[in-house]
Amino acid sequence: MESTNESRPKQNTYVIDPENAGELARLMHQDQMLTRGMGGLFPEFPGGPPLPDGGRVLDLACGPGGWALEVAFAYPKVEVTGVDISEGVIEYARAQAWSRGLENVHFRVMNVMEPLDFPDASFDLINGRLLFGFMLPDAWPRLLSECRRLLKPGGIVRLTEAETPLSTSPALERLHALFCEALKKAGQSFSADGRHVGITPVLPRLVRQAGFVEVQQRASAVEWSMGTEAHYTVFKDYLMFLELIQPFLAKMGVGTPQELEHLAQLAVAEMQQDEFCALYILLTVWGYQP
Repeated sequence: MESTNESRPKQNTYVIDPENAGELARLMHQDQMLTRGMGGLFPEFPGGPPLPDGGRVLDLACGPGGWALEVAFAYPKVEVTGVDISEGVIEYARAQAWSRGLENVHFRVMNVMEPLDFPDASFDLINGRLLFGFMLPDAWPRLLSECRRLLKPGGIVRLTEAETPLSTSPALERLHALFCEALKKAGQSFSADGRHVGITPVLPRLVRQAGFVEVQQRASAVEWSMGTEAHYTVFKDYLMFLELIQPFLAKMGVGTPQELEHLAQLAVAEMQQDEFCALYILLTVWGYQP
């Protein structure tokens, strides 16, 4: 299948330039933020995931490898593989693994919207987080079918997605609305009217339709209002995100560069006000290979 992957052009539909050094830093920060906010690497399994010694884990669209590296460190008897479309990002992840002395984690360049170069029944668990940033709606069934192929009997697929956070900042809410509108225009949204990302309502059904059984969900709510422990962490993520997302919004015609920059400046100011309140809700859906 290697030739299948390499013979097709790599369609990069990620809404931010993945080779941007600022995005690399943001994704590393975001990985830590999400894991902490969700309550750990596998919060849906209080005693830890049912991974045997020598078990294998696949991280889809792993980015700079934050989650995969943490799993490899926490479970030294498990082999972790991360795949991502960006060669530069994968090189960074490999360097991180080398610097931390982690020999049980490996990274490869692959596009998860195409067939993956692994044999059938290769993995015990497949993970994906916030794939909505590049996934096309019609690519989800294909990816989940590929997960079925790659998982051993009894293996687990677990996917964590989110809608845009809720906040009391008028400027941030406006930017969220423009982001959702831009996703809809780009054909990367499940929303009926472009007011939401739309992935969380349909994710459980997508997993069930792919043939997974015992499909369950777990929601995580991260409050990042001013004065809370999570405020600065999420605010720091937004400082980078609001700058990096502007080219995509302008390209999709939802605002001029000047308008978007002005909104971003207002949002940054409003997020630092004493009365600022915000909530970030994530949904993890998991199911088992029959």
